[in-house]
Amino acid sequence: MMKRVFDIVASFCGLVALCPVLLVIVALIKVSSSGSVFFCQTRVGRSGKLFQIYKFRTMIPQAEQHGEKITVGNDKRITPIGAFLRKTKLDELPQLFNVLKGDMSVVGPRPEVPEFVAEHPEYIRKVILSVRPGITDTASIEFSDEASLLGEKSDPRQAYIDEILPQKAEHYLRYAQNNSFCGDLRIIWATLWKVFKQAAE
Repeated sequence: MMKRVFDIVASFCGLVALCPVLLVIVALIKVSSSGSVFFCQTRVGRSGKLFQIYKFRTMIPQAEQHGEKITVGNDKRITPIGAFLRKTKLDELPQLFNVLKGDMSVVGPRPEVPEFVAEHPEYIRKVILSVRPGITDTASIEFSDEASLLGEKSDPRQAYIDEILPQKAEHYLRYAQNNSFCGDLRIIWATLWKVFKQAAE
């Protein structure tokens, strides 16, 4: 109950406080490329329920028709403003709406697309999907340079399934089995520190 109350208060306050930033990002996306401001994609949530995740669009319109569902290296589909939004993680801010709606939490396992969720063994999938997915978690911190790592692989999609997804699953399982409010606060702090550090590089 405390976690949900925190999610509602944090997401609402975040949206209000960041409203000027959100409006600037919307304007930058609109003037820099055609297409929708937001990117929506079907992800798997708690108990296997499907939902639409929101992000600021960082790629060309209909990007998934011109490549994989994962982003690798210096993906040519990424727009100039999109590269900045990705580096600073500002593209994730619309997920505060997902948190307010109850699709997600501030902290929790990152929601995957159905095809990647299906790669988990059933018993692992059941545990991971027992909690709400989140905007950030320990896997997000560890694999903050995921696109660069995959960019070095000859088959990025298979490398994600074989190498990165199992490691993420370990993080997700630990969180689902041992999550706590204090632990969530530590993850939020670690995430902010990581974002500021990367943005400064």
